[in-house]
Amino acid sequence: MSPQPPPQWGPAPERPPGRRTWFSRHPLLTVLLAVTALFVAFGIAGSVGGKEPAAVPSAKAVTKSEPTPGLGEPVRDGKFEFTVTRLQPGVSHVGGGAYGRDAQGQFFLVHMTVRNIGDRAQIFDGSDQKLIDRNGSKYSADVGASLLIDGSESFLEQINPGNAVDGIVVFDIPEGADPVRIELHDSLISGGTTADLTARR
Repeated sequence: MSPQPPPQWGPAPERPPGRRTWFSRHPLLTVLLAVTALFVAFGIAGSVGGKEPAAVPSAKAVTKSEPTPGLGEPVRDGKFEFTVTRLQPGVSHVGGGAYGRDAQGQFFLVHMTVRNIGDRAQIFDGSDQKLIDRNGSKYSADVGASLLIDGSESFLEQINPGNAVDGIVVFDIPEGADPVRIELHDSLISGGTTADLTARR
């Protein structure tokens, strides 16, 4: 067996003339692929290496609660506008002669102006009003005691549109009670409004 000749290493065969690569034949696609590759590379680097900034919450306006109107300031409920004008605590007796009446604790008289701001007549009744003390206890009006006071105008008083009455609502409360608010209603079933008896205009 004759020995094989050693392999011959020579220059690489030349590319046949007129034969071009895919990239040289598609220059536009080559540029688009290169740009796309760059965007993908930067996108991956950004998602891995960086964090998106946290969203800054929008600032909310800080709303301050409005103070409850006090003595001399009008408040409204339904068709009535109420203005508490004067307080008389510590009254032990109302009326006179055989028709007088003693308080179980103390009579607390709330003077108020009641104006009809509606378009039809409305009945004002003192028994619809509630007195509230510092402990949260709620007291009903003493209609019988109010009837013994001249000019109380707080029992089934009809008020026409635009008119007003100066009424007195009487409450019989314990001697140690400390009233701080009055809940005012234009009727028995109304939502009501509140006046602060400790604040003066």
